[in-house]
Amino acid sequence: MVDADDVRRIALSLPHTVEIDSDGFDFRVGNRGFVWSYPEFAPGRRRVIRSDIAVVYVGDEAEKQALLLSEPDVFFTTAAYDWLPLVMVRLEAVDLDRLRELVTDAWHMRAPAELHVHHPLAGGEHHP
Repeated sequence: MVDADDVRRIALSLPHTVEIDSDGFDFRVGNRGFVWSYPEFAPGRRRVIRSDIAVVYVGDEAEKQALLLSEPDVFFTTAAYDWLPLVMVRLEAVDLDRLRELVTDAWHMRAPAELHVHHPLAGGEHHP
């Protein structure tokens, strides 16, 4: 099980990451969001920032659907996120290694190309 502090530590360990002021967490690279707290909306209520749930960029609809179908206890989505390459991650349901993989992959997909040379993927590969 991980929490918002783990998200923050991982995100800020990646080059050129900026944390945006928010009620939870919100991280960007090259002015592109890659992981942030889930803003939960309920009809007739104020928005609630859920720092126990991370919204993570996953690249495309195929990856999103693969995650949602393979691990529904970890990943979910809502109608507001239809057709967006984003999934919500229940932080209580993932371990530190999996969180690091998700956040690092999101960073690589959102970071400007020139940053990839300076921060290869964990496996030693370079992101195209």
